[in-house]
Amino acid sequence: MEGARIRRIAFVGNYLPRQCGIATFTTDLCEAVAAAAPETTCFAVPINDRPEGYAYPPRVRFEIPEEDLTAYRRAAEFLNINDVDVVCLQHEYGIFGGPAGSHVLTLVRELRMPVVTTLHTILREPNAEQRAVLEELTALSDRVVVMTQRGKEFLQTIYGVPESKIDLIPHGIPDVPFVDPNFYKDRFGVEGKIVLLTFGLLSRNKGIEYVIEALPAILERHPNVVYIVLGATHPHVRQVEGESYRLFLQRRARELGIEEHVIFHNRFVSLEELVEFIGAADIYLTPYLNREQITSGTLAYTVGCGKAVISTPYWHAEELLADGRGILVPFRDAKAIAEAVNRLLEDEAERHAIRKRAYLYGRQMIWPVVAQRYLESFERARAAGTTRTRVAIPTLNQRPDELPVLKLDHLKRLTDDTGILQHATYTVPNYDEGYTTDDNARALIVAVLLEELGGKTATEAPELATRYLAFLWHAFNPETGRFRNFLDYNRHWLEAVGSEDSHARALWGLGYVVGRSRRPGLWKLVGRLFDEALPAALAFTSPRAWAFTILGVQEYLRRFYGDRTALQARETLADRLFQLYQKNRRDDWRWFEDRLTYANARMPHALMMAGYWTGRSEWLEAGLESLRWLVGVQQDKQGNFVPIGNDGFYPRGKKRPHFDQQPIEAHATVSACLEAYRITNDAFWYREARRAFEWFLGRNQLGVPLYDPSTGGCCDGLQPNGVNENQGAESTLAFLLSLLEMKLAEAYLPLQQKRVEQRVVESASVANGASAEI
Repeated sequence: MEGARIRRIAFVGNYLPRQCGIATFTTDLCEAVAAAAPETTCFAVPINDRPEGYAYPPRVRFEIPEEDLTAYRRAAEFLNINDVDVVCLQHEYGIFGGPAGSHVLTLVRELRMPVVTTLHTILREPNAEQRAVLEELTALSDRVVVMTQRGKEFLQTIYGVPESKIDLIPHGIPDVPFVDPNFYKDRFGVEGKIVLLTFGLLSRNKGIEYVIEALPAILERHPNVVYIVLGATHPHVRQVEGESYRLFLQRRARELGIEEHVIFHNRFVSLEELVEFIGAADIYLTPYLNREQITSGTLAYTVGCGKAVISTPYWHAEELLADGRGILVPFRDAKAIAEAVNRLLEDEAERHAIRKRAYLYGRQMIWPVVAQRYLESFERARAAGTTRTRVAIPTLNQRPDELPVLKLDHLKRLTDDTGILQHATYTVPNYDEGYTTDDNARALIVAVLLEELGGKTATEAPELATRYLAFLWHAFNPETGRFRNFLDYNRHWLEAVGSEDSHARALWGLGYVVGRSRRPGLWKLVGRLFDEALPAALAFTSPRAWAFTILGVQEYLRRFYGDRTALQARETLADRLFQLYQKNRRDDWRWFEDRLTYANARMPHALMMAGYWTGRSEWLEAGLESLRWLVGVQQDKQGNFVPIGNDGFYPRGKKRPHFDQQPIEAHATVSACLEAYRITNDAFWYREARRAFEWFLGRNQLGVPLYDPSTGGCCDGLQPNGVNENQGAESTLAFLLSLLEMKLAEAYLPLQQKRVEQRVVESASVANGASAEI
């Protein structure tokens, strides 16, 4: 109610003891607001980047695993039910799951109270996913907080956020007295020294090597200088590359012969310790390499403590150090750093004047002042009268079913130094059956989609992708221009040339690497292999091989759209599929052949994709028509997905088999329907993709799940009397590919499309198979 006192505020973001700048900021803000409004209940909802979470303090009431999309919905329910008056969200792309951190949108969409979002990163040149996430987040937020004038300008000019919705509130800092640096130096054993300081979590964009390279020139004139590098390596950096950056810095200091003048304090320090370290500094340096840094908590702290600051001209530094509050030097310029340090050390009057100007400016940034500004923003958000209405927990028709949590345990169990093993006996890898190119191509796509999905699971992608790609590289025989398929456990090829389908699936996997991987070391290698392997596909006679090749070529063309050889291959193979469809199509049999066999949905998928990207409407219409007919055939009266069974397949005019149903059929249908949805915006296709996906989870003729959440594996098929309990590579990969594609689709769906989908699901008058206008 307007005018009523704010009673409960929830702060969503990382939280201490997690080691990152957002965690420190969220914790400090929550504590500052709680102190400024003691009658208000303040609590935190942190995002966890590891399964075990953290030893949080009592203020933490609910935790969200970064990659668990359902947890974001549960968090929204928790906040709605607990009558929270305002949610204060800390936004940074990297802390939430999904592409560009899109999982946070699921949380915000379902909140029923005003949301005030603080933006810690505002990109001048966002990619499509980053722009979409930020535009929707700011649209859903009642107020948006930025910390700099430049950030406010970016929101208005780049993202179209109205000025009336933006609050400019500086980064908060502790309130500390203006003291002589010598007061603290004895606590760190540097009494009598001139102390230079850089602090914060270490990563390669900090530019600390340039200060180290400047030290010899500084020491020539000021031999009693010591440089303190304070802070642990960023946890995510340490997970990927260990302490390589710190070791590089230490090695560089030894090479320059200045090791006795450099101190590395490799620890994440408390606020009390940090204030003392800052207090001991005569000059603070931020030699960061990235100009597009809109906020820096470390810079704000040191300015507020009244330090003489030398910095590279990243955006926050340009604004905070203006009007004589610090000195800016060019990026990657050790000589300029040395000159600036020597200048300040030799001009005591200037150094102290800078300190005083910085300290006085910082009085507006101390946490009690900033907390009051946030409380005013919260009141403005409530006074604006949010359009959200309070509702009970959503019923089933008000939201889509939740997707399972991504679990890679069985995938990694099947993967060894050679690649992914073909089969398993129950959950135990079966060495006797060896490996196939087919499965390693599918596994390679899983690794690429893991990278695209982002978040914690993306850290698994490089190692897996390298393993599977190495297998495909080894499988290719340049003398024949063909891939071999079957490799036994002793690493002996069992054939000179693999099947047409296996060759085409290899092209399919390679195309994903070229088109979607952000790792140049992978896609440059793959581009060469793709070029060598593509010509053979033009001589193939298998329609499914044509289809897989088209799908691979289309992915390849994401990066190399001007490749005439690839463009011509797509044209040639798509036309063959279209001619085949015209030859066999009948009013009661809208298909490419006179029987339905395996990987059926791949043919309409390839044809409609080729038609869409080439502007050939007849191809697109034929692909959509045949896919719509197929999903109708693959459905029983109860609405279950029923793929064509492998027990005899389905000849035209004959009785169709209902078993042995295979996971690859479900994945092919999921993938094709999602592509149809992206092309047409027709929510019918999204529903059909979900229908096929739910076959894995038990929405099938026997009502039994094939996916095993305890192992992360998938059973090998649906038989008349139950499931085939072996969890082989093909089946497990089919499930993982389906889940990844569903997660990516859910992350990318625009808000208006989700609303259309919800209206269609809620409307009982919409007949099965009817389309919805977007």
